[in-house]
Amino acid sequence: MNPHTPPLHGSLPPEGADPQRLQGFEGSYLGNREVLRPDSRLECKICWWVYDPAVGDPQWQIAAGTPFADLPSHWRCPNCDCEPDQFLLLP
Repeated sequence: MNPHTPPLHGSLPPEGADPQRLQGFEGSYLGNREVLRPDSRLECKICWWVYDPAVGDPQWQIAAGTPFADLPSHWRCPNCDCEPDQFLLLP
């Protein structure tokens, strides 16, 4: 990769990167709910729909204030049916 080319949305961090510096790095979720804060917003990598815990998900009857990490195991993107572990962490 050209050092002057910015990384693609959701790309992996460079090899040897300090994980402490990458908090909020897009794509860092990778299904690990332990890295999510209660107010973390995540974006579907298929259709770009954003789950915002302040709003919840009316289609799935998820109440406002529900963190992404507390979504039920059967929950999917309400727009395209993408699985939750494919969502990208927004900064």
